[in-house]
Amino acid sequence: MFVSLDNPNQKGAIAELKVATAATCLGVPVLRPMTEHGRYDLAFEVGGRVLRVQCKWAGVRGGVVVVNLRTSYLTKTREVRAAYGADEIDAVAAYCEDLDRCYLLPIELVQDMRAIHLRLHPPRNGQRAALHWAADYELPGAIAQLGERRAGSAKAVGSSPTSSTQDNRRETVVGAHEVRNRFGWYLERAAAGEDIRVTRRGRPYVRLTPDSSHARAHRPPGGVALTSDSPTPPA
Repeated sequence: MFVSLDNPNQKGAIAELKVATAATCLGVPVLRPMTEHGRYDLAFEVGGRVLRVQCKWAGVRGGVVVVNLRTSYLTKTREVRAAYGADEIDAVAAYCEDLDRCYLLPIELVQDMRAIHLRLHPPRNGQRAALHWAADYELPGAIAQLGERRAGSAKAVGSSPTSSTQDNRRETVVGAHEVRNRFGWYLERAAAGEDIRVTRRGRPYVRLTPDSSHARAHRPPGGVALTSDSPTPPA
């Protein structure tokens, strides 16, 4: 199949169809808004929740899958270019024609970003930190992880008394691999008042919380306390 590079509308339509087909083949119920030009193109029913999904066309350049995340729309006076936020969508799905593969990126990873690069091969300089591997976000595995995370978050909220989350702070559950890649960003979110619960191999591992006089842990710079959720960390 060949799609003209100067026809973004056609590429977007094909990406949406490819993503919808791939998700349907995985057994995911797929919904579509009845009106056009919304902030999300599809909705997936995953883990008991309906997730708003924006679809994008992606290409391969220099060993990475490039997903452009900026969007533009017209107002009465001008064209506005904007990124996506958590109040608008829950995930970005991308179709890469070069690889004939679909990827799913949670909004926590891509919000307010202009683009993201998903690496296909290790870089020549040996760098490992702060990289996003394309294999980690392929649609089948990403949907499974997203469903587990949503279900885990619901169980955590449902089983914990209100007093267990001080001041009713928002809690986010993420995997250790994601935190390792974007540690600085999660550190800033924790310093701003958000609880970041980190899992490793599906089990609670550590928690990033805003620093306070009651924290019983080592306190790194930046107003964040690091506590352990696991008495015996997995090997």
